[in-house]
Amino acid sequence: MTAFSNHQIVLTAIGEDRPGIVSELTQLVSDCHCNIIDSRIAILGCEFTFIMLLSGDMSAISRIEHVIPTKAMQLGLLTMMKRTSSHTPSEFCAGYTLEYTGIDTPGTLSKVTRFFADNHISICSLKSDTYDESTDTKMRCELEFNIPVDVDIDQFKVSFESLSHTLNVDYIFKRIR
Repeated sequence: MTAFSNHQIVLTAIGEDRPGIVSELTQLVSDCHCNIIDSRIAILGCEFTFIMLLSGDMSAISRIEHVIPTKAMQLGLLTMMKRTSSHTPSEFCAGYTLEYTGIDTPGTLSKVTRFFADNHISICSLKSDTYDESTDTKMRCELEFNIPVDVDIDQFKVSFESLSHTLNVDYIFKRIR
């Protein structure tokens, strides 16, 4: 581990979407001598959301913690920060994506994520949205997950097949690693 990356912080920013906001935030991070290790951006309604995992030495992390509140007020952003450390992934035998679609029904995502929890599988990333098709509102969701070495993937797939019938969703599993 280098001296530059021995400390990490998660920074989340939410505010009204406008051109240049990503540039201003990334410049601020650079000016504080932090490095962006991972990031995600989404527009939710009219709101811009940005989550970043930053690394740097202790003074860089302290600087970002000190500078962000003032800059966030100037930019009209709500921010939240939390110090963290490098993620140590669990041992897994394969990585997959699950994509499913169906008529938008309250509780579907909750039941799918409960299924994963009950099978001791952590979700690495999740994206879901809705769209109109003919006279129906449809939902689509994509989850990325790793299968722990002690989970039988074939049994997991069979069990999910049963759940998909109950929820009336179409799905595709894809192995990605």
